[in-house]
Amino acid sequence: MSCRIAVFGTGYLGATHAACMAELGHEVLGVDVDEAKLEKLAAGEVPFYEPGLDEVLRRNIDAGRLKFTSSYSEAAEFATVHFIGVGTPQRKGEFAADVSYVDSVIENLAPLLTEPAVIFGKSTVPVGTASRLADRVRELAPAADDIDLAWNPEFLREGFAVQDTLQPDRLVLGVDQVRPGRAVDIAREVYAKLLEDNTPFLVTDLATAELVKISANAFLATKISFINAMAEVCDAAGADVMVLADAIGMDARIGRKFLNAGIGFGGGCLPKDIRAFMARAGEIGADEALTFLREVDSINMRRRTRMVESVRDLLGGSLLGQRVAVLGSAFKPNSDDVRDSPALNIAGQIQLQGASVTVFDPKAMENSRAVFPTLGYAPTIKDACIGADAVLVLTEWEEFRKLAPSDIDSVVRQKNIIDGRNCLSPQQWREKGWTYKAQGRP
Repeated sequence: MSCRIAVFGTGYLGATHAACMAELGHEVLGVDVDEAKLEKLAAGEVPFYEPGLDEVLRRNIDAGRLKFTSSYSEAAEFATVHFIGVGTPQRKGEFAADVSYVDSVIENLAPLLTEPAVIFGKSTVPVGTASRLADRVRELAPAADDIDLAWNPEFLREGFAVQDTLQPDRLVLGVDQVRPGRAVDIAREVYAKLLEDNTPFLVTDLATAELVKISANAFLATKISFINAMAEVCDAAGADVMVLADAIGMDARIGRKFLNAGIGFGGGCLPKDIRAFMARAGEIGADEALTFLREVDSINMRRRTRMVESVRDLLGGSLLGQRVAVLGSAFKPNSDDVRDSPALNIAGQIQLQGASVTVFDPKAMENSRAVFPTLGYAPTIKDACIGADAVLVLTEWEEFRKLAPSDIDSVVRQKNIIDGRNCLSPQQWREKGWTYKAQGRP
């Protein structure tokens, strides 16, 4: 059965969700205040890099199932199902999440709801937000008693967002336990095709649903920082963190995923989510429960400093006048996202210490330039490496994994390579006369 859906926010989450809901056969209206972004999307252009999303977007625009607008009144009139997919960035100068964009959607949408409707929140919000918003909707909406608000957290991985929306490993829905309303039934209609494929569907209270995404991110961040802490121990002991990770990852209780030592995590989710989680725990009187996340964050940020120190040590104790090639500026491969990117942060720190830095990334060049316009940027790997005293691999794009010494031998000034993601073969590079360094490896 087809539903009429409005998706508020057309950033990474919102645009992906809108396109994928149309792909499931629903009529969808994407809503945003950014006219330039809407114009791009309406023309079938995705304003960020996400593999496969442009095809889904264009296919559903052409089929007439997907349109875009800046009008809240048009969305309220059109849809009976409303998804909130706006950002919740870290507040300036604080750890807490900024939920003003989510609040704004409710403040603008609720007064226009004169007929029965369901609002599903997808944004990652501090626990307790959904309950507060449900009260606010009832205050503002003309059809107050017929409006239900539920929370349906997203679990998108950048680079796999289409797959994660259309073939998720679970669907979670938080509903008001006192007045559950029609939210569960409507969610079953919206996600009917996914449920036919036996996707697990968990119905919880509002607070638990809000905690699922942020708890998952906290766990993943902890796992990454754990193996990076072990890399520091391996450096001190002369051990190999890659072999260590393989060995402990064979334990079924632990698993090998996310046990990759390197320069740490970044992006628009993990760093700000664990900080917001700590802040919210303090507000609700559970601050002691999450004090370990401070060390998780600290280990993660320390990896960036350690990488800069490694480059400086390799180049004789000073970066002044040195030329450094940085391969990768996105926070992860298959993405053009440079938000809190360890790679770009390291490139900036190295430049501040006097080196000439040239960056190449397959997809994130434009976004990188906007953040660090003073860095050098090259059109190819080889161009980035011309005259380099050290080559740094800081994002594990497939083309960097496949890089061979012969690809850049002829253009570098010194044969030094530092593998910030442990994605190259040390033996291959050393056999060709290169000095190969990686954190946590002898």
